[in-house]
Amino acid sequence: MARILTGIQSSGRPHLGNILGAIKPAIELSKNPQNESFFFIADLHSLTTLKNGEERGEYVRAIAATWLAFGFDYQKNVFWRQSRVQEHTELAWYLNCFTPFPMLANATSFKDKSEKLADVNAGLFTYPVLQAADILLYNANIIPVGKDQKQHLEMSKDIANRFNILAGEEILVLPEPQIDERIMTIPGLDGQKMSKSYHNYIDIFLPENELKKITKKILSDSKQLEEPKDPDNDITFQLYSLVASETDVETMRQNYLNGGYGYGHAKQALFECFLEVFAEPRRIFNYYMENTEELEGILDAGEAKAREIAQDTIGKVRKVLGFSS
Repeated sequence: MARILTGIQSSGRPHLGNILGAIKPAIELSKNPQNESFFFIADLHSLTTLKNGEERGEYVRAIAATWLAFGFDYQKNVFWRQSRVQEHTELAWYLNCFTPFPMLANATSFKDKSEKLADVNAGLFTYPVLQAADILLYNANIIPVGKDQKQHLEMSKDIANRFNILAGEEILVLPEPQIDERIMTIPGLDGQKMSKSYHNYIDIFLPENELKKITKKILSDSKQLEEPKDPDNDITFQLYSLVASETDVETMRQNYLNGGYGYGHAKQALFECFLEVFAEPRRIFNYYMENTEELEGILDAGEAKAREIAQDTIGKVRKVLGFSS
């Protein structure tokens, strides 16, 4: 049986890119009876950029509600908040002492912001070590990641290997990445990768009128209504092709090629597709956001399960390091 682990930072509400690129694929993996899934909300990681506790709490609830809205079986699997299992931070400290400075200095998460060192906090610098602790604490075999996270996973393996050499045995399981080559990048409103950082994301859980306004903001070229259009280089069509049926996608493609079909028509079709495809997830999401006590109970139960496994791993690590008898 393969143990799969993935986490999503609580630095904002989940957007369409998170859902299509990470959440739905991970849930599909969790439905395989040969897999055991560990899905967590990385609220400690969000502290590197988000300092407001009230906002973080709201985002944590939104992320939890999203996983549940798309059918994650929290009873069969393990579902928890990172901050509620203190072994994450304890193992991170131990692993920090096995991590060479140049490895962290070469991490993409640091290099991307290293031109303004005054804006880089120690948490951002050691971010990959906490990420390694998140993974290694649960003996995870498979980590679904995007291409941009592959480096961090390789670092996790290197850090674990350093510790195992000291231990003289494989105390920490070396994880392997699983990259879905089919969905690498979900385009945002401007065509760049959909990201909170770029403010170009689509929140499918918005009220209908707000979702419609956001959909209308998708960039398009200046071709007139009657002109034929290139579907493969249009953001609206690209997004539509990710959520609509094959038949509807082919119909829109022909509309683009034939002309007499405007980008306004395409955006309206995309908006209507959002409402149809995500009708049930939107309903479930709103239910949990309005019933927070029930949501908290689900997370509390998941944290108890996660804590039991984490304590077993940390006990073995402490013994190797001489912190327990």
